[in-house]
Amino acid sequence: MFAETQEFPFALLSDVDRTVGNAYEVTRDPDDKYATFPRRYSYLIDPDGVIRHAYDVTDVATHADDVLADLDHLRVTE
Repeated sequence: MFAETQEFPFALLSDVDRTVGNAYEVTRDPDDKYATFPRRYSYLIDPDGVIRHAYDVTDVATHADDVLADLDHLRVTE
């Protein structure tokens, strides 16, 4: 499996019926040129399970830095 090959310490989700994608409102419109490809989103979720920030991952080179900056900001403001 991909996750094992990459040695991820967590399971990956396979959302073949788009249940999760629809719940998080990240699926593409059926008429979208790339409808069969999922959009890349990630979420910053606090310890209480509240989504504090949603990220439309368009720039993978800066994404981790963006999340860490937002996490630092949340730690300072709370």
